[in-house]
Amino acid sequence: MRIGIFLFPECEELDWAGPWEVLTTWARLRPDHDVEVFTLARDDGMITCGKGLRVLPDHTWMTAPPIDVLVYPGGQGTRRDVKDEQVLQWVRNVAATSSLMTSVCTGSLVFAAAGLLDHRPATTHWGAIPELEALAAGREIEIRPDDRFVDDGEVITAAGVSAGIDMALHLITRLGGVDEAKRVRRTIQYDPEPPV
Repeated sequence: MRIGIFLFPECEELDWAGPWEVLTTWARLRPDHDVEVFTLARDDGMITCGKGLRVLPDHTWMTAPPIDVLVYPGGQGTRRDVKDEQVLQWVRNVAATSSLMTSVCTGSLVFAAAGLLDHRPATTHWGAIPELEALAAGREIEIRPDDRFVDDGEVITAAGVSAGIDMALHLITRLGGVDEAKRVRRTIQYDPEPPV
């Protein structure tokens, strides 16, 4: 199973690094599952994320192997991507050949613009709900602003930033079972109890 995590300029770091941590931990704990997690970008070269972290993706659109699961993070760069027909077509192409399309935060805006959320429930970061509502006009997207993530079969959307970790654990539950997801959660010591 190949899980591709898409990176683009101004993507939110934890949106992709949270799922990366969860999914690569799973791959290492269960090598018998033959799970490959990789990053990819549109083109070669360094990606500068939203808070300044610079990352060198593993692949480009052209060099990436077939993707079974796509993780599309959010960040300010999604506002550019929703207007980029090449990005939207690439997303549609991946959706046509993959088994699961997942988004974190405002990555769902790109999915909405590409038509992936038509007639589906979905969520996003609470601050981007008005943007998703605008994109939902005429598309019959059921917006769920209070959900941490929404699983609608082959499309899963997660709310903002840290919600991507929950979505990735849910993804492991779907693909490998509850016990495997619990083992990953324990390994990364993910027991949310915010101090404030």
